[in-house]
Amino acid sequence: KIFQAVVSCIGGDGTIYIIPKSFETALNKLMAEIQNTFKGLGLLIPYCWKKGEACVVRGSDTVWYRAKIVEVSGSTLQVQYIDRGYIESIPQCHLYPTTFYTGIPPFCIPCQLYKTLPIGNFWQQEAVEYLQELLKNEEVEIHVKELPDNPWGKLSISLYFGGMSLSSFMAYQRYCVAEDCQDIQKLGVFEGDLSPSYLLQPLPVPGETFPVTVTHLVSPKEVYICLDSSENLTKRSATERSASCDSESLSKALKWCNKIVKTLPHLTNFKKELPCLAEYVDGLWYRAKLLSITQLVPVQILVQFVDYGTYLVAPTSRLRHIPCHLLKYPVQAVRVLLAGFRPASDDKNVERIPYSPEWSLKALWTMVDCVEGKRLSASILTVSPEVTISLYGDDKNLVHLKLIEMGLAELDQ
Repeated sequence: KIFQAVVSCIGGDGTIYIIPKSFETALNKLMAEIQNTFKGLGLLIPYCWKKGEACVVRGSDTVWYRAKIVEVSGSTLQVQYIDRGYIESIPQCHLYPTTFYTGIPPFCIPCQLYKTLPIGNFWQQEAVEYLQELLKNEEVEIHVKELPDNPWGKLSISLYFGGMSLSSFMAYQRYCVAEDCQDIQKLGVFEGDLSPSYLLQPLPVPGETFPVTVTHLVSPKEVYICLDSSENLTKRSATERSASCDSESLSKALKWCNKIVKTLPHLTNFKKELPCLAEYVDGLWYRAKLLSITQLVPVQILVQFVDYGTYLVAPTSRLRHIPCHLLKYPVQAVRVLLAGFRPASDDKNVERIPYSPEWSLKALWTMVDCVEGKRLSASILTVSPEVTISLYGDDKNLVHLKLIEMGLAELDQ
């Protein structure tokens, strides 16, 4: 069985506690009921606690949770939150014995990685801390491999985060040996000798109007667009729905890659068009491709972020190998030419775009104002030799009409 779950806790012995997404509604309902039943402080009179006894615990967040006594030691008790998995030492005044809710099974499931042997036969403290940092409160995909021999035992699973196998990833980090590790080659997280390439975004059929956002402008005439995923799904074509799903899955995969990016090797091959991960000015890593070496000492590389169209000159320290599973998502940004207008022959503005001097900088900034943050729509006119579109503003008028009104462009029939 395969299902989505949230990792609630990593035990000190490496046990992975998960809450299936399908359990969330029932768990939230139970938690609300517990809060209504128990109010105020815990039990303030002396009480003889026993190991294994059911109770409710008032956590540091002042919320009551189901728990059981793990160890009794003077005035402090060690308890396990049975719906979260974690163990904590709690003063007796924050507990209350109860037989309520004992008929409801725990909502979190203890798990172990299938056919995965930790180095030294137990998970080292460093590995446990790494798992906690990587997985706690994150949504993951669970593949059930073996059921436990008894109902309270650990479920044997394969766990996938952002398309990567946790067993394979931890084996690469030398925290364990994974017997079933064939997917580390398939994922290709650490391979750099291949010459992979990105998939192109499938486009709607010519003549069909579809929502877009402009992610980058090269000139008023040349822009990069993304199919807009914010519109109502039912109103969109199959191509747009597919693009939306790809965009959401890619965002999740990139979020995971940012968590593990320091484990990915730096680029040593600077072949043109080579896919890679590049660090943007916001400190996050995105999919990119190499365009050219702009400086040799120190080495500076011109890259393009393929999901936005933007460019950056970066040192090699800000470039890393891209996990191969990130190549299965089509590039989100599409380079297009806008139809219906050309530079004004009598534009007297002296400041020109250096790489496209037929256009004034004023024309570029005016076009930026027309498209930035706006709900736009487009219709494809031609796909060859270059993708050419008509681009409409949120008022349903062609965006370039503003430039024509201001004398910065003229109609091109």
